Amino acid sequence: MSRFEVLNHALVPEHKLLTKAEAQEVLSKYSISIEELPKIRRSDACVRSMELRVGEIPRGSIIKIVRRSDTAGISYAYRLVID
Repeated sequence: MSRFEVLNHALVPEHKLLTKAEAQEVLSKYSISIEELPKIRRSDACVRSMELRVGEIPRGSIIKIVRRSDTAGISYAYRLVID
C-alpha cells in the first residue's frame, strides 16, 4: 500500500525549505525577527511530507509557502518550524 503524499494534492500549496541565507534575506526584507513569524509544527502533515524528501527539518528553520490563484496571482507566506 502506497503512502498518501499530501504535498502532491492539488489543494495544498507549494512548500519550500529556505536555506540560512534565504531565511536571513526574508527577515531583513520585512525587518522582523525570526520569533515574529507565524509558526508551523514539525508534526504538521506538510512538514512531515517534506522531511521524506529533504531529510530532517530542524526546529528554527523557515518554510516558504507559495500560493497561486487565478484572481490574486502569487502570494508568499513564511512559517517558523517549531516542535
